[in-house]
Amino acid sequence: MTAQRRVVAEVLAGEHVHLTADEVHARAAARLPEISRATVYNTLGELVALGEVIEVTTVKRAKTYDPNAHRHHHHLVCVRCGAVRDVYPTGDPVSDLPSSERFGFTVQEAEITYRGLCPGCSAG
Repeated sequence: MTAQRRVVAEVLAGEHVHLTADEVHARAAARLPEISRATVYNTLGELVALGEVIEVTTVKRAKTYDPNAHRHHHHLVCVRCGAVRDVYPTGDPVSDLPSSERFGFTVQEAEITYRGLCPGCSAG
């Protein structure tokens, strides 16, 4: 693993990490000043292709990268500031979808996004 790839992986480490490519680049450049934006974008693309990172699209923010790729989860998104958190609700959203609402599809998985206000935005 190159130093550039290692620093991108380090930046993405942790819980509830959902960074844009520009945020990844800024944090990586703080650790490794010579890292280029293209290297960050290419590395993120490779990590997504390998299934190590998930791309998450929300309304308020640019596409973000979620390193929590190995545990199925959904997302909770603040509609004001765009904060994203991983959530693990109980139940199976695939089996909860009535057959009358499947329109003949064989449903394999579901991605659910819960939207609301985070504590910081609720207080203000």
